[in-house]
Amino acid sequence: MNTRVRITAGVLALSAAGLLAVAVPGGAAPMAAVAGPMAVDDLELAPTQNEINSFKSHIAPLTPAPDNVGNDWAQHAGGQRVKAMGILYEISGDTAILDKMIGFCDAVHSQRNDLAAAPVGQHRLWTGGIDPAWPNNRDAPVETGGEQGDPVGHLGYCARLILETPAIWNRNVSFGDPRGYGATYLARAKTFLASGDRAVDGHILSRLLDLTRGGNRQYFARDAAYQPGGEVPWNQQAMFNYGFHNLAAAHRILNDAPARVTRYEGIVKASVDWFFAKAQTVTSPQGRPAYRWGYKPSFGTLEDNSHGQLDVHGLHMLYASGRYGITAAMMTPLANTFLDIMTKSSTKFSGKVDGTDGTGNSAPTSYIRAGWLLLAEFRTDRHHFMMDVNFNEGGTTGSIDQWSRLMLVKDRRW
Repeated sequence: MNTRVRITAGVLALSAAGLLAVAVPGGAAPMAAVAGPMAVDDLELAPTQNEINSFKSHIAPLTPAPDNVGNDWAQHAGGQRVKAMGILYEISGDTAILDKMIGFCDAVHSQRNDLAAAPVGQHRLWTGGIDPAWPNNRDAPVETGGEQGDPVGHLGYCARLILETPAIWNRNVSFGDPRGYGATYLARAKTFLASGDRAVDGHILSRLLDLTRGGNRQYFARDAAYQPGGEVPWNQQAMFNYGFHNLAAAHRILNDAPARVTRYEGIVKASVDWFFAKAQTVTSPQGRPAYRWGYKPSFGTLEDNSHGQLDVHGLHMLYASGRYGITAAMMTPLANTFLDIMTKSSTKFSGKVDGTDGTGNSAPTSYIRAGWLLLAEFRTDRHHFMMDVNFNEGGTTGSIDQWSRLMLVKDRRW
């Protein structure tokens, strides 16, 4: 087994052979072998250099999605890859990983509807305009919903990570500036930040969301093509919060837009407070506090396994930031919900948060979805069990979303 080392930002020494070839759309193919699986050296101890290197090998040949059709930049392949790259950069401080993430975010920015040429862009949305958004389909008029938060979140996340690393600000991005978005890391961060703000100003807050019905609580606009006037489901609030939180954090570092920081963080805080006000506290069969909640704030349909893990992932991100009043005591009942109520055995996890099953997104699974894995932080007594369901210690995996969350939990634990 590989010697275990604690990877800290700015400390990892890189060999030239370890650097990634960043694929740029329209450019040369990446100079890398076919991606191999990611290593799982240990289920509990801190991420190892071998695990980090296996991730670099895995992402080396990956190229960005050509557009957001099918929500690729939201909860599908493109989005999961960007989030994993961000997580692993935060763990390792390896700028080769950051550079790969920047290449993906260059693509995200370039594909914004008002910037991209047809057929990727220039689509008329339900608003009647060619808004700064990322169409998830090409049926006229194009609907938009919570998926718009994720591309903004990717841009904000990448900008934040750059800005949290002042030592690289004035250095040129290793693979250059093929699209003219800024040669230095700082310039690139500012481009991504401005692009996210533009999407917020030109579509999300100007047309898509209605925040006037209850102290910044998220509703869709009454004339929206998707769920008009309805409460934004929790999983979609998590997507919007991903964008607002990272944009606010980036602006906070630059200290360039205090009003934006206040507005963005106010929206996120309202979402967090709304969730915990609506979640019903129940007692698990083991006598521990747990939660029961719906797909939307007003409850209606009970939350399911698939969307619930997105709710949890969003809440964990905000908890880890330390900015929105979420405590470990508030997160622990979520862990109890999954482990005491939804876990039926090591091979069955219920399709709904009350332990029952349905079909589709409410069907039971034989594995643990990525967002739920983050709850191992709050039930260390069951950490090994949760990770052992998905991973073989000393083995490998090809699941980038599950693996990156394993690394995040291990890193936070150590």
